[in-house]
Amino acid sequence: MGKSRASIWRVLVVVALFSGIPIVAISCASGDGANSSDSRPLVIYSGRSESLIAPLIADFEEVTGEKVQVNYGATGPLAATLLEEGNNTPADIFFAQDPGGLGAVDALLAELPEEILNSAPEWARDPEKKWIGTSGRARVVVYNTDKLTEADLPDSIEDFAKPEWKGRIGWAPTNASLHAMITAMRLDWGEARTKAWLEGIVANKPGIYAKNTPTVAAVAAGEVEVGFVNHYYLHQFLAEEGESFPARNYYTRAADAGSLILVSGVGLLKESDNKDLAKQFIKFLLSTSGQQYFASQTYEFPLNENAVPSNLLPALADVTKPSIDLGRLTDLEGTQKLLREVGALP
Repeated sequence: MGKSRASIWRVLVVVALFSGIPIVAISCASGDGANSSDSRPLVIYSGRSESLIAPLIADFEEVTGEKVQVNYGATGPLAATLLEEGNNTPADIFFAQDPGGLGAVDALLAELPEEILNSAPEWARDPEKKWIGTSGRARVVVYNTDKLTEADLPDSIEDFAKPEWKGRIGWAPTNASLHAMITAMRLDWGEARTKAWLEGIVANKPGIYAKNTPTVAAVAAGEVEVGFVNHYYLHQFLAEEGESFPARNYYTRAADAGSLILVSGVGLLKESDNKDLAKQFIKFLLSTSGQQYFASQTYEFPLNENAVPSNLLPALADVTKPSIDLGRLTDLEGTQKLLREVGALP
């Protein structure tokens, strides 16, 4: 996100506050340890990148007068760090890119209160009440518009394993969201069918990229014709380069893991001694203003029905998506093992 857009957002937050607009659904009163000059910072381990959420965290600090300390990193390694630290972790909040990372540390997470859980739809929160989604992220196929139209693309992601797509696909095999999608495939299709799909993709000699952003760039440059990514990366390119950018998102027509709606989410660490402020932060993320940030600044699907989704996105209800319990996307280790077996990971 450019500095100018982030600055505009922060101005809007301040203006709304002093105009009487209900900008956040949190209490900023000095009880419960909030707004205390000698209270320790809220410590967040964030699997979401600094460029995406740092402005939102700055808004929280401005609204509450509290300090936030963020440890940024990839969701998987941060989950491993939390497991290693155990009850001695300094973290109050784990802000994960996907449900799998939260599921991996669920033994360390406290049960969230109903007032927080009710802030997001049931499909976007943990059935065991250990975490809650903060924004929706669709898995899509980004395609080069100079070479393909939607009519050229198959209904199901499964068909990209066919030989006709050899040399035409790009993916990021180390990416956590891809791992979550493959974990969903294992739940939906079973191990054998998922392994067969992965073997087909590997046989098609896909272009390998470090993450989603270079995958989208490679599609637009014509290095590959399609890529498996999260939906919002394309919109970041469109915002910077304009509508002539030669790539668009395809939401697959089949209700399988290729059209999975993932969530980024947060969990509260059991051992946190800053739980009141941590709950305020979670409420802030799920408030109308917090959700509007995700909708307008990061192009994600808001989960609060009072936030207005970006008009660049389809209605969430119109996306064909599988009935997969996001709380079950926990066996990332099994997915990584399968990726190694088929030669997608070293």
